[in-house]
This record gives sequence, structure tokens and C-alpha cells, in this order.
Amino acid sequence: MNIAITDGIQLSPPGFAAGLSVWSREDGTAGSATWANATNAAVVPADQDFGTCLEIFKQDDLTKLRFMAETPILPGTYLRISARVKAVAGMLPSVRIAAFAGNGARQRVTNLVDTGPAAALSGYGRIVEVSAIVGTGRRTGVNMAWGSAPIYGHFGLDLFGANGGSVRIESIRIEDVTSAFLRTMMDWVDVRDFGAVGDGVTDDRAAFAAADAAARGRQLVVPAGTFRIGSDLTINAPIRFQGKLVMPRTARLALVASFNFPTYAEAFGEETEGFKRALQALLGYTDHGTLDLCGRRVDLTGPIDLADAVPGVTNFSNRRVISNGQLCAVPGAAWNTGSVSSVATYNVGQSTLLTGVANVANIEVGSLVTGAGVGREVYVKERNIGAGTLTLSQPLFGGSGTRTYAFKRFRYIFDMSGMAKVDRLNFADIEFLCDGVASAVMLPPAGEMIHFRDCYVVRCRDRGITSIGRGCQDMLVDRCQFLSNEMDELWQNRTNVCINVNANDTKICENRFVRFRHFMVASGTGHLISGNHWFQGDAADPGVRGGGLVIANTTVQITVTANYIDNSSIEWTNEYAPQPTFNGAQWSFGGLVVTGNTFLCSHTVNYFSFIVVKPYGPGHFIQGLTVTSNVFLATDRNITRVDRVDTTYAALDNGWMRNITFDGNTYNGVDVWTSNPLLVEHSQATASTGWTVPTADRLPFNGWAKQADSIIATTAITDSGNARLNDMPYLQVRQASDQKSLKVNWSKAAKGSISVRVRMDNKN
Repeated sequence: MNIAITDGIQLSPPGFAAGLSVWSREDGTAGSATWANATNAAVVPADQDFGTCLEIFKQDDLTKLRFMAETPILPGTYLRISARVKAVAGMLPSVRIAAFAGNGARQRVTNLVDTGPAAALSGYGRIVEVSAIVGTGRRTGVNMAWGSAPIYGHFGLDLFGANGGSVRIESIRIEDVTSAFLRTMMDWVDVRDFGAVGDGVTDDRAAFAAADAAARGRQLVVPAGTFRIGSDLTINAPIRFQGKLVMPRTARLALVASFNFPTYAEAFGEETEGFKRALQALLGYTDHGTLDLCGRRVDLTGPIDLADAVPGVTNFSNRRVISNGQLCAVPGAAWNTGSVSSVATYNVGQSTLLTGVANVANIEVGSLVTGAGVGREVYVKERNIGAGTLTLSQPLFGGSGTRTYAFKRFRYIFDMSGMAKVDRLNFADIEFLCDGVASAVMLPPAGEMIHFRDCYVVRCRDRGITSIGRGCQDMLVDRCQFLSNEMDELWQNRTNVCINVNANDTKICENRFVRFRHFMVASGTGHLISGNHWFQGDAADPGVRGGGLVIANTTVQITVTANYIDNSSIEWTNEYAPQPTFNGAQWSFGGLVVTGNTFLCSHTVNYFSFIVVKPYGPGHFIQGLTVTSNVFLATDRNITRVDRVDTTYAALDNGWMRNITFDGNTYNGVDVWTSNPLLVEHSQATASTGWTVPTADRLPFNGWAKQADSIIATTAITDSGNARLNDMPYLQVRQASDQKSLKVNWSKAAKGSISVRVRMDNKN
């Protein structure tokens, strides 16, 4: 910066040879006395040291010399005024730079320092240079700090001290020295000033570290170029990139004061790499708790493999947040699904292990396993190439044997399968723009308290959130929306699954799931599913509907409450049992609470049911189920009933049913209202000693009439002659060929009306 160059301002006064009329003996203001006709001053044409110069014989205690032109004082500029002086005869005075500070009204600005350091003339012919710096700011080296009030100055020098001596002055020089103050005046530091080369070859790490140490709160500027950083680098100062960095994958860049995605994207000149480097710092440096995308969209040319992004880190258990932006899958080959078919052997004694796996090296961890005897959402958790084995996320129900299995490896925007364990990683206000190109998130093999809140998953290609092990322990999914990529497909043709879990205690609350094959396939226990809306309708009329929530093991301790369950069912299976036949040494179906939900279906086949139990082997029964205070509504056409047993593999054993409450629900558009206990009203018009009381298939899951809580006469009980009977009847349960009726036995032929509270279960 130099105003003489950039603004064309003439700073230095003309030489004394041009005349003394522009040199004042006073303050330099207009009308002040000049040296032009002074008897004690003359221009010396040929001094041996100065050439043409001014000689003054000092007569006054303070002798002034001021240039009468108004030299501008601009904000942020600094001027250096200097002169060379020598004594030639007589007494030896002192000399200093001096000035007049003027404001816009052409008046003196008072209470300012207007003189520079003094120098004594100590001998004849000895040259002394005096100088002073004037400027608006109070900076080290500034002698006259004037602030913003003065807009110009009259500059020169003072002679003071002893009178009666002759002094020669070479000239008065005024120079712009602002550039000398730029390093402390500007709020940035250029890494090139500390030795950075930026040729992509030289290791510039030391230069960056030195610049950071010198910044002291100012911003570092990385100019155009490619700067190689050979090892870990922490920058504490704010930083701005015009050039880019190249670093080994194992080297970590921690931008302490500029930790956000846009800065990392600028640092590495590419969004995918920038995002990976930011993740590396997020999990590798304790000062960073949140990676803020700053509302930016991150275009990803391939999956973010967390293990690749953070080399050397296999376990991470501190809270971290990725927030406020979009992760977008850009179409390309990197998103193609991997597909392998292989023969392997399964043994129920090693329920999650496949052995003798052909082509095991070609099967990726995280692959979906399909084939005979394989339940839904079973994944490869681990691979041992040397042993030829695969560890699975869940057991297989098909029994021991050697079979051919298919393995599909979907591609995820954010893939944690390569980590050993990740805890407490949060995604907040993130939009996963899968756009039919990618799936959203694959969880690590182990971990807990991973949290998704206020996120959007848009058109995930195959899966939303996938668990390949127990990385879903205590997972939280709150206030998110998930949109399938199969919106226009009929339900039975869809393959897209939104969420699966294998571990315990997930909380799935206040989300919206649109047109997946299954919204959730759940193993584990202790899940709370509350306040969600999932719907799976399609354009078919009538249309086939199926499991929205699939519960894939028997004893579950799951609460499903206050949800809007739209054109889908709750399907309860034991497809993750390695020995699905009930053998008395295991628990059967129990621990499910379904309360306060709204169930809706429209344009469906009449055999559709909202709650379906599907045993994968014989002998099973329900040992604990609560279905209360729900609203069941079928529009456009009725459905037969809301509950059903899917007997594809086996039926339930009605003889062992116990601890079932199916009560207080509301039915609309449903032909058969079910309840347990069931209030049955029976009228006997013809006197008989044995009344058969049918339940009309109104016990849940077509259960048997196993017992009655009560029997109440609602009219007088009379004999054939209308005489009143006062005896107590006794009941026989499980009557008729289907065991769904009761028999009420009297001591003599009787007639009348009764109400019976029938149960299809035992209380214990």
C-alpha cells in the first residue's frame, strides 16, 4: 500500500532550489510568514555534502520550518518525515521533526503530539538525520498518532536550544511507510511470508506452524498453490484458503478456529475429500464436538467409509455431532451394488456362523444374506478369509445344512461397517439425498446411543439405516422423515427396508416413513416405538398389504404406542430362531404392548389384518400380549378381522395361550370384532340342560374358548313350564369341533338369556 503510487499523491516537498516561498517560518498555514525574504536564511547552491540546501542562522529560541502545502492524512496510512541537518558555525542547537495538524475547518487539532524525537548537533560538519512517523493509529514506531480528527498536516522541523549558530538543511522528505505496518495492521498472515512454497512437493508444514504461531488471533491466508503437509498439523488461528493442501491419508488436519465443512472443502479443493478430512479431525481431536456443514450440500462421488476417513481409529466413544447440511450421492460406479453367490455350511450349534464359504474373499462385510432358511435383514458382520467363515448378524431358521446363499452389498452415503465400535455419534438436521443412487447409513458392528434427529432421508435406493451387528444398541431416531425410492411400486414388489435393529432399547419416535417394503425389522428387546406415521399403500385396488413393523423374535418387551399405522401391519415372527420349533426350553411369543395407535387401511384385500403372528415352527403360542385402546379403521371396503395367524410355516398352539389382553379397541369397517376377554350374549329359547355358547370367531387369533371370567343371567332363567330356576350352572370349555364354544350346563332343562366373559388364554 502506497498512496503516492495508488492515488498519485505528491508527498515530498520540492527542493529548496525551487524557492523559499512555500516554506513557512510559522505553522505553514495560509498567510503565515515565509522564509522567502528572511535575512537570516539563504539557499546554498553547492554544499559538499548536500548539494543545494538551505542555511538558517538561528536567532529565535524556537525556529520553525514548515512546508505550506497540505499533506493529506488518510485513515490507515502512515507517513515518515525526515531531514538531514548539520551545524556549520556558531552555537550548536538541537533539531526535531515538527508539524501542524489541521482538521476540515482548517483549524489546529489540539492535544496531539506534533513533534518527533530531538537530536543534538554535536559538532560542525557532522550530519544528523532526524525523522518521525505520523499516522492515524497508535502503533509501535508511530511518533505522532493523530487519530481520525486531522485530515492534513504541515510538516517540517524545529531548531531549538542555543541561538547564534548556522545550520544547513539538505531537504525535507515525506514518504508513505504504511507497508511497514501491514503485518501488524492487517488481520491476516500469509503463510508464504514464513517460507511456504506451495509447489506440491516441498513439505510446508513448518511454515504453516510458524505462521500460526505468529498470527496471535489474526487470520492465516493460504494463497494460490498446492501446499504439501507431510504430517499432523494443528492450526489454532482462523484460516482462509485460496490454494489447497495435499496430505498423507494418515496425517490429520485440525483447524481449531475454523472447524466446519466449507473450510475443509476449500482446504482440499474437493468436497468428498474435504468431508473425510473433517471427519478425521472430528474423531481425532478432542476440541471438536460438532462438525457443522454450515447449510452446505456435500456432493459425494462415493460412499464415506468412516474407517478409511479416520485411519488408525477403530473404536470411538465420545459424543460427536454432524449437523446442518446435505449429503448428496452423485451418480457413478462407486455406488453400484456388489453381488456374490456362494456355497456355505450352516450348523445350528454355531448359530451365527457360516463355514466352508466358497469365494469368501469376494464377500464384503455388510452384505445382505438371502437364501433358503434365511430371515429378513440378516447381514455379514465379520469375515475371516483364512478360516473361510462369515459371522452373521442373526441366526438362520432353516436348520443345519450346506446351501447356496446370495450376498448383496448395498452402498451407503455414510458407512461405519469398517469400524469396530462407535458410540454416541449424532446426526442432526442432516438431509441424506440418496436420490435412488445410494442407501443412507450403515451402522458399525458394535456401539450404542447413535442418534438421528430432525433428519431427512430422501429416496434411499435399498436401505435407510442398516445394522449389521449391535451398533444399534440404544439407538435414537427422532423427528425424521424417510422416503423410499419405490413410491410407485406395488407393496408386494418393493424391496426397500427403512430400518433394521439387532440390539436392544431403541427409541423410534415421531418419525414419518413413506412406502417401504418394511418400515422396521426389529430384533432385540426393550424398543419404544412411539408417535410415528408409517404407510405402505399403493395404487392397487384391492391391494395387498404386509408388515410395516416386523418383530423378528419372540420375547420382545416392545411398546408400540400412539402411532399412525397406515396400510400396513405389525408382523410378529420368530424367523431369527436357529431352531424355530418350540421345545419347552425357550420362550414363546410374549412381551408386546400395542396401545393407543390409529390403524388405517384403504382399498385392501379383505383378508388383510393389522396384527399378524407368524411362527416359523410348530408348538409356539402367545404368552404375553396387550392390545388396548387402539382405533382400527378400514375405508372403501371392509376387512374380515384385525388379527390373524400366518400359517405359512406353522400354526399357534391355542392350548398354551396365556396373559393376553385385547380390549377397549374401536372397530370401523371390520366384520369380526375381536376381544379378550370377550363378552358373549346368548339367548336360549328352548329349554335345555346344556346350552352351547359360540364365540363366532371373535376371540383373537381364532383362539379357543379356554375359560370364562364370569357368567351373568340377563333375564330370569326358567324351566320349560316357566318356573324360575335358582341353581348355578357349570361350564365346559373348548367345545365343538373347533373348541371355540362353551357349554353351559343346568341341573334341569332351562331357558333364558346370559352374558359370559370368555377368555382364550390362561391368566398364568
